[in-house]
Amino acid sequence: MFLELEGVSVRYARGKGSRAAVEDVSLALQQGQIGVLIGPSGCGKTSLLRAVAGLERLEHGVIRMSGRVLGDARAGVHLAPEARRIGMVFQDYALFPHLSVAENVGFGLHELPRGERGARVAQMLDLVGLAHAARRAPHQLSGGQQQRIALARALAPRPQLLLLDEPFSSLDVDLRERLAQEVRAILKESGTTALFVTHDQLEAFALGDLIGVMNAGRLEQWDDAYHLYHRPASRFVAQFIGHGVFTPARIAHAGQAPVLHTPLGDLCNVDACPLPEAFPCGECDLLLRADDIVHDDASPVKACIERKAFRGAEFLYTLRLASGEQVMAHVPSHHDHQLGEWIGIRPAVDHVVTFPRQPA
Repeated sequence: MFLELEGVSVRYARGKGSRAAVEDVSLALQQGQIGVLIGPSGCGKTSLLRAVAGLERLEHGVIRMSGRVLGDARAGVHLAPEARRIGMVFQDYALFPHLSVAENVGFGLHELPRGERGARVAQMLDLVGLAHAARRAPHQLSGGQQQRIALARALAPRPQLLLLDEPFSSLDVDLRERLAQEVRAILKESGTTALFVTHDQLEAFALGDLIGVMNAGRLEQWDDAYHLYHRPASRFVAQFIGHGVFTPARIAHAGQAPVLHTPLGDLCNVDACPLPEAFPCGECDLLLRADDIVHDDASPVKACIERKAFRGAEFLYTLRLASGEQVMAHVPSHHDHQLGEWIGIRPAVDHVVTFPRQPA
C-alpha cells in the first residue's frame, strides 16, 4: 500500500482535559488512488487530514507513506509537514493576488532553474486547461478556474500525496459536481494519490475510488461508492448515504429461501437476504431507499404524499402508508401529484439491507 493509517487517534486539549477528535482510524490507499472522507460537521475528517499532513500530532497509531513512517505515536516519531512531500489545497484557494496565474503556479519551484521551472508551469497550466490564462491575474478568473490554479500550484512540486480540504465548498452546486469530475480526471492523468475531505455526497461519489464515512471521530466504513450505498456496514452509513428510511420487517423461512414480510408486502427472491436466525424471532429493520419504491397506480398498496421535493427530472416524495410507516420514492416529475393525495406504490428491492430492530 502507498498510504497506510493504522489505529490513528488525535486528541485536542480542552480546559484541564482533552477530547478525542479522531479515534482508532485505519485505512489505506494504493498509488494513484483517490480517497474521500465524508461525514457531518465535527466528525473528525479534517482533523484526520491534518494528522496526515503533519499539522496534528498522533495520540495513538502510525501513518506510513511509501513504507516511510510519517508519524508513530508509540515511537515518538513526528515528521515535520515540510518533510513529508505532501501538497495541500484548501477551500479559500490562497492565491497571491499580486502574482500572475503562471507566477502563482511556479511559486514553490524556486529551486529549479528558470527554464525547467517555466516548462513545469506550462505543463501544469496545460494539465488544468488554463494555459491561455498564464499572464492574467487570479481575480480575473472564475471561482472554478481559481480552484484549478490552486490545484496546479499544489501539483507543480510533484508531491507524493495531495490533500484537499473542502476545495469546492465556496462554489455553486452545479459547478462543484462538474469541477469534481474535472479534478478527478486531472489527478488520474497525473497519477497523483489524493485524499479529499468533503461534506457533499455527490462530490464524494464523483471523486473517490474509496470513500470513508466518519461519525464522532470514528471511521464507520471505508469502501467504494457502490458498497457504501448497497452494503452499508452500519445504521449510520445507511442513513447518511442516499435517501431512505427504516421500516420494521420479519424474516421467515419459505421453502429453500427466506421471505421478508414488510408493510409493503412480502419480498421474495431478493439478493443476500439473511436467514431468520440472524435476528431474534426474525424481526429486523429493513432499509428502504427511495429507488426501492416504484410509483404504480395498479398496486394495491397505497401511500399518502406528505412532502415532495422537485429535482428536475423527478420528485422525491415522502410517503406515509396506511399502517403508519414512512417511505420515500423517486417519481418522474411528470407525475405531479398533490400533497395529501394517495398513490399506488410497490417495492422493487434488489439489495436487502437489514439491521437489528430498534425500539420504537
